[in-house]
Amino acid sequence: MDKASIADRLPFLQRRQYIINAIRAFFDARGYLEVDTPYMVATPGEEVHLTPFATLYETPQGKEKRFFFHTSPEFAMKRIVAAIQRPIYQLARVWRNREGGPTHLPEFTMLEWYRPHCNLQGLMDETENLLRVILPPIVEHQKGRIDISQPFERLTLQQAFERYVGIDLLETGNDAIQLSKAANYPLRPYETWEDLFFRILLEKIEPYIGLERPTFLTHWPVSQAALARRDPRDLRVALRFELYAAGLELCNAFEELTDPKEQRSRFIEDRKQRKKLYPEVEEWPMDEELLEALHTMPPCSGIAMGLDRVVMLATRARHIEDILWI
Repeated sequence: MDKASIADRLPFLQRRQYIINAIRAFFDARGYLEVDTPYMVATPGEEVHLTPFATLYETPQGKEKRFFFHTSPEFAMKRIVAAIQRPIYQLARVWRNREGGPTHLPEFTMLEWYRPHCNLQGLMDETENLLRVILPPIVEHQKGRIDISQPFERLTLQQAFERYVGIDLLETGNDAIQLSKAANYPLRPYETWEDLFFRILLEKIEPYIGLERPTFLTHWPVSQAALARRDPRDLRVALRFELYAAGLELCNAFEELTDPKEQRSRFIEDRKQRKKLYPEVEEWPMDEELLEALHTMPPCSGIAMGLDRVVMLATRARHIEDILWI
């Protein structure tokens, strides 16, 4: 794809700035504090399938220290919430290696916010309100029109698999063979339950949701939400949602796990899986400050929203580079 000049892309870029201004006004009016956390960190995150960029810092004394560009400001922001017990937000640059395409770049902007004493339902309400502020009432896209003014759809993963695949997802547990038989999807060599779960999700569900109104996809299997707390009504699922509109995944949110013992255990399991799947990825220290902060973390919900994708939706841009100053 040949990228248009900055001058040709100026209408998109101006709209981007209007959206950023509206985001700040939205959160400032609700008592949020804007924060600015370091981008270069010792621990870039623990998500198994995200690969960070590494860098080497040379001190004035000639010593070398290994750092990474964070894949999310999440850990630093949680430490702040634990310390000040207040709602916070950040517009942060983040880096994820091995990513690229019309809606992905290795460097992008993430809007992330945390609200103490807010549950998943309250966070969905707030997300709806924000998008009604920064998006037009009707958003046109390649497959039709989305009515932002109408209540967003709220669909659990269990309901989505029942509707679009015709199976009881949670009954399959983590058994790839059982999921394969239930969904009538031949299992590929070495394919795990997680691999097959995402293949079905990408092929059978994501193309059909969020086309007429945005769709919250909620209550993910607990194995797919390492930083979210379990639903006390069904311990098989975690309090997590993703939001979809016009084929774009816009955000990922959790009712945050605040149990340091369980969080450490999940991190250890994630590290084992990452070492098995991606042995070439170098290791980093555990974020002990985060685990210690969880002792004083209030009940809280947090969300990460891809700002660039929201701007693409607002402007009908076809490629993420259309709405960036590059």
